[in-house]
Amino acid sequence: MKYFLIAGEASGDLHASNLIKALKQQDSEAQFRFAGGDYMARITGTQPVVHYKDMAFMGIWDVVKHIGIIRKNFKRVKEAVYHFAPDAVILVDYPGFNLRMARWAKQRGYKVFYYISPKLWAWKEGRIKIIERYVDKMFVILPFEVDFYRKHGIDAEYVGNPVKEAVENYRPLSQEAFRKKFHLSDKPLIALLPGSRKTEIKLMLPVMEKLTDLYPSYEFVIAGAPSLMQSDYEEVWAGKKIKIIRNATYDLLANARSGVITSGTATLETALLRLPQVVGYRTYPLQYFLGKLIVDIDYFSLVNLILNKPAVPELLQDAFSPGQIKRHLDEILDGNKRTRMLADYEMLDKTIGSYKASEKTAGHILSFLRQSKN
Repeated sequence: MKYFLIAGEASGDLHASNLIKALKQQDSEAQFRFAGGDYMARITGTQPVVHYKDMAFMGIWDVVKHIGIIRKNFKRVKEAVYHFAPDAVILVDYPGFNLRMARWAKQRGYKVFYYISPKLWAWKEGRIKIIERYVDKMFVILPFEVDFYRKHGIDAEYVGNPVKEAVENYRPLSQEAFRKKFHLSDKPLIALLPGSRKTEIKLMLPVMEKLTDLYPSYEFVIAGAPSLMQSDYEEVWAGKKIKIIRNATYDLLANARSGVITSGTATLETALLRLPQVVGYRTYPLQYFLGKLIVDIDYFSLVNLILNKPAVPELLQDAFSPGQIKRHLDEILDGNKRTRMLADYEMLDKTIGSYKASEKTAGHILSFLRQSKN
């Protein structure tokens, strides 16, 4: 079979690469083309049609500013799909681009699968019609998404969560080896994950940076995003030097005492690695105002959404301030709230289950394609 995959972010690149690996194991004649990143390139031995670094735009203003690049990327991907003529187009999250691609691909007769659902349950529920009309099968990674899609008459399969799969496959460095490798002090560590996009770094990192003055007995370490350069961080610093480590986020999370985490996939990774955390998010004021008009959810972190309870503190927009972060950090560095959070993490692990998401998704896709050919 021939598969064309589209992932527009770093996390999607990782999860898509694991899906490719599973498809190769189950389909000895599998061929791949893709828009994505370095993980997918490594697994396939080929380069992406478009790299996700040229696709990662966030928010209304960012999209408007780069509309020419987005149109060019869409055209390049369409041409690549057309010339490759795949048996399946597999879309991985990244809804702004991939929902448009679903419509285009299905209208031209391709089988379309969606792995890692867009968060339609949080916003723009009207887009559900696109899924209904143009996607052959949804493979969701959050347990509650099955009921959401069934409510709309769409058959969605829960396949487990690839984040748990990645965490289970991870083998941590020891505390001593980790500190030695990255030349860290003997102080306890607080992990800072300011996001993977330039906009997130610009809005999140200056607030995180101010925490260093409030915790002189701790060392702060930034998990560097693979899509960003050192200069992207230095542009928004106030002059303090905080160590940035790359390609070792799990090692940092496994060896830190606590973390301040930008809302997204990283909050789930942090929880599954059993690191107490404070979750935050900031965006531009206009975007925040518009978002409040269309978003209707009780929580915004994946941990709390899955558990349907405030297991981790969430600080949104102006609430994400050094003083507020410190109040919550103090409570989880030691004490009863730390213990309760770790207990909630155990419940989270059980709720997600033990499915191998990549293997299960690959099996379903292959079975669907073989049946459709008979």
